[in-house]
Amino acid sequence: VQLQASGGGLVQPGGSLSLSCVASGFTLNDYAIGWFRRAPGKEREGVSAIESGPDLPGSTYYSQSVKGRFTISRDNAKNTVYLRMTNLKPEDTAVYFCAAVKNLPISWGWHPAYDYWGQGTLVTVSS
Repeated sequence: VQLQASGGGLVQPGGSLSLSCVASGFTLNDYAIGWFRRAPGKEREGVSAIESGPDLPGSTYYSQSVKGRFTISRDNAKNTVYLRMTNLKPEDTAVYFCAAVKNLPISWGWHPAYDYWGQGTLVTVSS
């Protein structure tokens, strides 16, 4: 079971980026997927999550800090989950990780609940 996160980079404040999380070794729609981030000197933070299941789009969840700016989505045919980030702010600078869990916990942002993790992709928001 592997998760591969990609799409990070350097972007100016107000800009946009799309992150991808590709799953291999398992069927993505059998798992809920969460996006987390770790900013320098801070704890890992839950950003967004999407429920498992074959029915699209699936229930989605967002932290207050990104609600209205980030959108999570899933393409089961491509075994991929996306995180579309718009109106990026310097405080969004972090390493972003995707993670998988069989059943999404009520506290979806509690990272110990997740079983599988990708390697992380760096997002830098700076002028």
